[in-house]
Amino acid sequence: MASPLPAPLPARLGAALEEFRHHLEAERGLSRHTVRAYLGDVAALLGHAAATGATDPADLNVGTLRAWLAGQHGRGQARASLARRAAAARAFTSFAHARGLMPADPGPLLGMPRIPRRLPEVLRQDQVAAVLAAAAAGPSGNSGRDDRDGALALRDTAILELLYATGIRVSELCGLDLGDLDEGRRTVRVLGKGNRERTVPAGIPAVKAVAAWARSGRPVLVTPRSGHALFLGARGRRLDPRTARRVVHASLAAVPGTPDSGPHGLRHAAATHLLEGGADLRSVQEILGHASLTSTQIYTHVSIERLQSAYRQAHPRA
Repeated sequence: MASPLPAPLPARLGAALEEFRHHLEAERGLSRHTVRAYLGDVAALLGHAAATGATDPADLNVGTLRAWLAGQHGRGQARASLARRAAAARAFTSFAHARGLMPADPGPLLGMPRIPRRLPEVLRQDQVAAVLAAAAAGPSGNSGRDDRDGALALRDTAILELLYATGIRVSELCGLDLGDLDEGRRTVRVLGKGNRERTVPAGIPAVKAVAAWARSGRPVLVTPRSGHALFLGARGRRLDPRTARRVVHASLAAVPGTPDSGPHGLRHAAATHLLEGGADLRSVQEILGHASLTSTQIYTHVSIERLQSAYRQAHPRA
């Protein structure tokens, strides 16, 4: 049986939600995924408020927010989900107060559920090397579509090399255009979260792999719909993030004993290996495009944990 459709919001609450949408998309420049998640959470909050008699954003208070979250908790929502919804509620009330839609901002009075930070599983350097070597070797055998298969193999190798060399996100990789890679300086111009642009260094193997794709692989797949996209899908359009993720998962699965940590696993590996190699935390923060150093500091814990593990295994009096 299908779930009943949510009741339409009162006019002023609906208008506030639309203003919030415009704020997230046009002013904060958040990704479509983030905007969709925030709007879904805030729509649920406003629906709860409307069910209790609210018709205007000014009718919301900290009690409304707490009751809504308590209801979510009672339905068995995980701490991570509750924390995300609390963050969405705080973002909305801050926006509404700044626009004069609420006389006060109750968001800061709303407690944020504490969620334990799990350390990411990180590929070892030898595991990454094995994955990249296997990708460069390519599949064996001929299928009668050598040009097309060869082009896709060049693309997939370039994807893996660039993700590991730069630590960029899959969405950032798919958004790259021709000209964003500077072969001479060995840098990549990336448009990250919040439309923040940064320049990221890339190693020689990654630059060579991307150049080989652009020179010999991309022309095989290019169509009038390709535009300026650097990476293309099999039909010639800009590469979709889901396809890029499938490429990474398949490449990791092809090497026995390698954890299937996905594209973000390569990002984790890049950050951890940089720190293990002596890079300072601020530089890694800039490379990854983290707005806060707190997001980068988790990799110091990973590196220390690996160091302690190696010490316990190697030192006779550990």
